[in-house]
Amino acid sequence: MGRKKHEDGDGDAREGSEISPRENLNESGYLNALRPTCFDEYVGQTEIISNLKVSVAAAKKGGWVLDHFLFAGPPGLGKTTLAHVIANEMNAKVHITSGPAIDHKGVLASMLTDLQEGDVLFIDEIHRLSPVIEEVIYSAMEDFRFDFFIGEGPHAKAINMALPRFTLLGATTRMGSLSSPMLDRFGFHWQLRYYDEDELTIIVERSAGILNLRIDLAGAKEIARRSRGTPRIANRLLRRVRDFAEVEGDGNINREIADSALERLMVDQCGLDRLDRNYLNVIIERFDGGPVGVEAIAASLSEERGTLEEVVEPFLLQAGFITRSPRGRIATAQAYEHLGIPLNQAALQTKLY
Repeated sequence: MGRKKHEDGDGDAREGSEISPRENLNESGYLNALRPTCFDEYVGQTEIISNLKVSVAAAKKGGWVLDHFLFAGPPGLGKTTLAHVIANEMNAKVHITSGPAIDHKGVLASMLTDLQEGDVLFIDEIHRLSPVIEEVIYSAMEDFRFDFFIGEGPHAKAINMALPRFTLLGATTRMGSLSSPMLDRFGFHWQLRYYDEDELTIIVERSAGILNLRIDLAGAKEIARRSRGTPRIANRLLRRVRDFAEVEGDGNINREIADSALERLMVDQCGLDRLDRNYLNVIIERFDGGPVGVEAIAASLSEERGTLEEVVEPFLLQAGFITRSPRGRIATAQAYEHLGIPLNQAALQTKLY
């Protein structure tokens, strides 16, 4: 059997792994210390930051509340960080929650009534809100009011409560799971992209400076190269490499210590771990390179389909190791080369086209 996951498929078989893009329960304080506090400190997502600067400046100049925004993208790319930055830039308080945490109207009522004028409400995993909660949020977003009933049956009484003007920022890893009415109520949808190596190198160097770690450029680049385009993973790998540098070196992080530490953590030079490599090996060796359906791959690996679709495949697709066709997943020439497996180029071209 595969590993246990959340009921909606958002589970992460890599929970606790160094390259899990999701935040571990014990690293919240560590990540908070490294979060940028303003736009000028934020690295990457240049187009989004540029447009957000204009929106924030216009709201402050005009004296109105910032529009509701939705941030979409894989875990670890900075959606929560953007909520903190926007709140700081607006000189507002940010209230953070998640879709699964708002499990009934009472929880939502408590949160909404706790808001002050201009506050920011950030809802992570907003696609996991129940339809009942969504219906209530619509009026809160559009008209800044909260409607609820006291009592039951024919004696129920409708109460309409005015809310202070606030900004709702939503984050989702599954844009397609959001209903059209919910999407329509956001002023704009921002799609976060994976970071390139240069951006991640800057992030690693900045984090090392905050943590008072000694790191050279080559060491920072080595960590960035294996971070799967994700700042959260880069910061986590930095902490792991620091441990090796302190115990087995003189505390300095250079390319050699970073390479040695990450190899021992089984994170290869492209950022792939054992599960990624097993995924590619199954397609190539058991299914002749594909095409093969995700259910067959999941059964072969004894993993959940949701884990593969939400955790493994996004980076493999972005990095060019697999492609998707109407008939299933296909390993690319880059995957064969990375694993050192001989490739029949003509057969691959037939599968792709």
